[in-house]
Amino acid sequence: MTKIISISDEAYEELKKLKKDGSFSRIILELSREKKKNSIMDFAGIIDKEEGERMLKQLIEEKKIGSRRFQ
Repeated sequence: MTKIISISDEAYEELKKLKKDGSFSRIILELSREKKKNSIMDFAGIIDKEEGERMLKQLIEEKKIGSRRFQ
């Protein structure tokens, strides 16, 4: 089964460069599968220690508040 999609001219040109002798479907599947392979380690170092600690404290507070809402 095929579907019709609309993409920008720029996106089309980029896909065209990637597909070479294959099909657009093949390259789209390859790109989407590659994207899914990301690891949690891809995010290592994205925030600094202080920001991480601040976020952790906020999550703990939110959890406490959330548990009180349903009592």
